Amino acid sequence: MAIAQPTTMIEFFNKSAGIWFTQRTVHHFDTVADESGESKLYVNPVAADDQRVIEICQSQGIDESSATGGAAFMWQEHKEDVGDPDPDKAAVLVDVPDDETGKSGKLLRNQGYVERIPVVSRYWFGQDGILTIDTEYDHNQGQERAWFITNDFRVRVSTVRMQNGVYLMTYCSERRYLAEPDLEAMVQANLERAAIA
Repeated sequence: MAIAQPTTMIEFFNKSAGIWFTQRTVHHFDTVADESGESKLYVNPVAADDQRVIEICQSQGIDESSATGGAAFMWQEHKEDVGDPDPDKAAVLVDVPDDETGKSGKLLRNQGYVERIPVVSRYWFGQDGILTIDTEYDHNQGQERAWFITNDFRVRVSTVRMQNGVYLMTYCSERRYLAEPDLEAMVQANLERAAIA
């Protein structure tokens, strides 16, 4: 069953809103320890007039009126006994589209994933619905591709390249995280639907 893929960054942020359970496989091409594992990703869209959006635009020398909004991301290890996400494991992304179609543009981040510095990435949406993000850091180049398989399951694939070649590749499968009450409501809805049939 085909689903409607986002075609703008704001649509992508809105479709991604919520908590995601991530299973991550990391392939290092050197002797660094394995970073594969499980985590939770929290995604919260933010409005264009949010103070964080304005500050990030100003810090990057971008006119804040060209920003359409953004999203706040936080991640943590997937453990039931872990409390709130660590604010140090967080980033805010701001969308600055190239034109009114919103299919490509700049993505401003208050800190990057690979190097903890403010960065400006380039993004575009392909006709197949795949989002591609290219990021140039001081010492690395990163590319991330993401797409939705269903409304509640998405995939992310990324590479980090250094001057001497590929440093690592990461594959993440992510499913929307459902709390116990959500699961119970889904079971009840299915039982009621089965009873009618």
